[in-house]
Amino acid sequence: MSKREISIRKAFSAAFPKTIPVLTGFLALGIAYGILMEKNGYGALWSTLMSAIAFCGSMQYVAITLLTAVFNPMQAFIMSLLVNARHLFYGLSMLPKYKGLGKIRGFLIYTLCDETFSIECSVEPPEGVERKYFYFFISLLDYLYWVLGSFLGGVVGNLIKFNTKGLDFALTALFVVLFLEQWKKKENRISCIIGVVCTTIALLVVGATNFVIPAMVLILFVLTIGRKKLCC
Repeated sequence: MSKREISIRKAFSAAFPKTIPVLTGFLALGIAYGILMEKNGYGALWSTLMSAIAFCGSMQYVAITLLTAVFNPMQAFIMSLLVNARHLFYGLSMLPKYKGLGKIRGFLIYTLCDETFSIECSVEPPEGVERKYFYFFISLLDYLYWVLGSFLGGVVGNLIKFNTKGLDFALTALFVVLFLEQWKKKENRISCIIGVVCTTIALLVVGATNFVIPAMVLILFVLTIGRKKLCC
């Protein structure tokens, strides 16, 4: 076995345990998404393709409504911007970690999502594990979990009949779990509090419809101003 193969295996062994919480969450969320897609007239093929190509979790749930309503390009654009605006902010924060990773960097950027970000910003590769392969397998595994869950949901949704009202709340539940995981670490609590306070302020000022971008801007501003204290 070559050194490269050994390095890849070590990276996979180190990355997989870190993604187990995402595995359980993404399978549940993906299945829920696939079921909702099937119930709205889009089978397993469509839900799988949407997850594999778009790979934008929360926006995919929103897209179900857009797909089943009269098409409004401007509404779809604004909605996508509002829902996915957070990617601009945490994507920038990952640039130092992804620096110097070569061709693999493009894939890491494409598959970066909230859950992958949560893992990669809080863990470092174990000693002796190559950084680029470690991040690659975290991103790849999370991506495959979501696609697999969407496919299974599309298949299951065609076989069972039940009321799907409230099923999309699974996405909210996952974000709550991720927040609680971050809260367990004392060094992350200040950032958690900043996120909650800034989001609450934005919600009160601009309302529930348009608070996402103002909240992200406010969070970025506060973190930028207090970065020295937060890094200490």
